[in-house]
Amino acid sequence: MTPRLIAISGALTGTTFALAQDETAIGRDISNNVSLNDPSVSRRHCLIRKNGVTDGFHVVDLESYNGTFVNGVPVAEKALTHGDQIALGDIRFLFLSHDDPSTTTLSQENDLINRSTIRLERGEAFYLRPEGAVAEISGDLRAIRERDALLRISTSINSVREWNELQQRLLELTLEAVPAERGAILLADEDCDDFVSCRGWNRVGGADDSIKVSQTISRQVLREVVAILSNEVVQKQTGEVASLIEAQVSSLLCVPLVAFTKPLGVIYLDTSSRVAKFDEGHLQLLTAIAGIAAIAFENARRFNLLEQENRRLQHEVKLEHQMIGESQSMREVYKLLSRVAATTSTVLLLGESGTGKELAARAIHLSSARASKAFVAINCATLTESLLESELFGHEKGAFTGAIAQKRGKLEIADGGTVFLDEVGELTPAIQVKLLRALQTREFERVGGTRPIKVDVRMIAATNRDLKAAIKAGQFREDLYYRLNVVSIPMPPLRERREDIPLLAAFFVAEYSKQCKRRVTGISAEARRMLCAYDWPGNVRQLENAIERAVVLGATELITPEDLPEVIESEAIPDAPAGYFETIREAKRQLITKTLRQTGGNFTEAAKLLGMHPNNLHRLVTNLKLRETR
Repeated sequence: MTPRLIAISGALTGTTFALAQDETAIGRDISNNVSLNDPSVSRRHCLIRKNGVTDGFHVVDLESYNGTFVNGVPVAEKALTHGDQIALGDIRFLFLSHDDPSTTTLSQENDLINRSTIRLERGEAFYLRPEGAVAEISGDLRAIRERDALLRISTSINSVREWNELQQRLLELTLEAVPAERGAILLADEDCDDFVSCRGWNRVGGADDSIKVSQTISRQVLREVVAILSNEVVQKQTGEVASLIEAQVSSLLCVPLVAFTKPLGVIYLDTSSRVAKFDEGHLQLLTAIAGIAAIAFENARRFNLLEQENRRLQHEVKLEHQMIGESQSMREVYKLLSRVAATTSTVLLLGESGTGKELAARAIHLSSARASKAFVAINCATLTESLLESELFGHEKGAFTGAIAQKRGKLEIADGGTVFLDEVGELTPAIQVKLLRALQTREFERVGGTRPIKVDVRMIAATNRDLKAAIKAGQFREDLYYRLNVVSIPMPPLRERREDIPLLAAFFVAEYSKQCKRRVTGISAEARRMLCAYDWPGNVRQLENAIERAVVLGATELITPEDLPEVIESEAIPDAPAGYFETIREAKRQLITKTLRQTGGNFTEAAKLLGMHPNNLHRLVTNLKLRETR
């Protein structure tokens, strides 16, 4: 099968695009292989490129305004796997590298009509009624046999979760209950427009996916959700169906598979026998079998979806819990996190504030054997010594004024899991002593308690301080430092991984545009250049705040330089001469003042003359403090 993209959202939903064997360009410009007439897509948005014979397809972002996302995460370049979702602005695609091995085999010839046809609505099906109507079926012995067959089929298929095995088992058991020579299960696509797979069974030879079925009747059954019995298959005026005539089909049954009011496909049976023709009792029985089978198919489908989602989530956990960054320094961090996650060693995360130390700690926890247990985070810099002691170790009733009840500490709550101590360099000497003892003995006492409490916790600490300097200054215990520093992982500042800035910015734009319910399609090229040029002393946290501010205050669908904090603009030109930015500000003041005078103070008209949105003009007037001088 040719690898392809299927649009699953946006105006092109349902459209399929085949991928070239070398490179497929996607964007708004008509010169692209896949041209998307959508304003949220950049003119040249991304490439899907084949990397060698075995490496598969990669998606490569072409510095698009709003970024390229794979399974919700912005990427610069990423290898694609079957079933990945790719988002470009408002359009999402499903990437398919291969097809289901069970391909639909349908007769492509003109179809048949019937001289003797019985239609059965679902409300008329005996076995699908709340109260059984077995007495209405001719013959008590036959009714008993049919009930036994239904019980046997229900017991057999409801325990099957594998899709192909379920179809094979159902066909085999159905042909034991109904005198058909051939059978097929046809499953429909999500929109119930056509069939996407056909699994056949021959009474003589077993599995046989080459069985030909009537397209007209199968699609009619799927479309109208009605069961059909057709005897005396004859010629149409334009000629017979060659494949059915060759098989000498004389009688056929076709019933819908319906789960929770939604059609899933059909069960199709036929026979060449002129003696053992199907009757209405067979139609009733097959309708009942389909009712049982449809729920089994839906359960198997949901079970498979849950398994796929579980595998996807586990894969994401291994990929550092949605940590965003593809730079070499971050790849080194990912390797270290992956290696320490498999151990129980204490980890010390080092780095400036805002570099993502807590995200790294959570990634270690979720990739470890303790993932099903608690992850408890404590910021040691935000609590006083007494409150922090109570938070960590808990307290007994009456231990101090206000201790009206016993309280379990975070170490006790996290038993079996992980405790993350952020800003561990801010611990007071008294707390350091108690924490050291807890790390050494794996036990502690609550404040005001006398009974030792044993716990099994993994400790992950983080600091932005130089602990070695703090040890020399007598502010941090050396023995505690060595207890915490079993494995240390430095988190790189954002200025040392500038190639990750566009990915992070795109991610934050997408997040805050949703939260603020404001359409923002991306970041302009000049604004992106300014973001990459800035040193970000506050690291990722500062970048996130800057993007949130830009989304909230911006007036257009693109983040522009005017939407960013002034401090970023001032550093965008690091070699500017003295007084450069003040000269620029003064030029802006004079131009805006002149234009407002020209329009008589009309901001809307002034904004048109200046080529900007009125909201941007209002913001500039405020930032330049022009209101105070008017």
